[in-house]
Amino acid sequence: MYINCWMNGEMNTIRKKYQFPECLENQCDPLEFDRWLERKARAHLRRDRKRGNANATGELYKAAIHEAVAISKGIDMYTGKKLRWDLISKYDNDQSKAKGREYKKEFGDLPTVDHVDEGLGKPQFNICSWRVNDAKNDLTLDEFLAVCREVLEFSQ
Repeated sequence: MYINCWMNGEMNTIRKKYQFPECLENQCDPLEFDRWLERKARAHLRRDRKRGNANATGELYKAAIHEAVAISKGIDMYTGKKLRWDLISKYDNDQSKAKGREYKKEFGDLPTVDHVDEGLGKPQFNICSWRVNDAKNDLTLDEFLAVCREVLEFSQ
């Protein structure tokens, strides 16, 4: 796939490795998605290398995250709810500091990348909301579901 873009005051045609996922049509800007993909891959790569994954590469991570987005069809893989792809690249740290918890709540359905495993092998990711990823944290899916059941049982 090739795209035209302005670089150094000139129109250039560049090869684009990752196609914009069809499931995100009319939900977010393709260039914002590209930046989001790059940032998420870089952040997870950095974290996993710190955890001891010496074989991790940016290319593997971008490919795995891109695949996870396509598989998700734009919805949260844990709740089945539609994600707010229009919110990517919109979070403002200054606004967050000024408005606190209420501001962060506005971004609860922001798409995030969740590790399926501990991040030491081949990258495996799910796409879910920031709210769910915050709650799940480093738990495995089985551990997370157990906590969810405990909360539900106690609240009855």
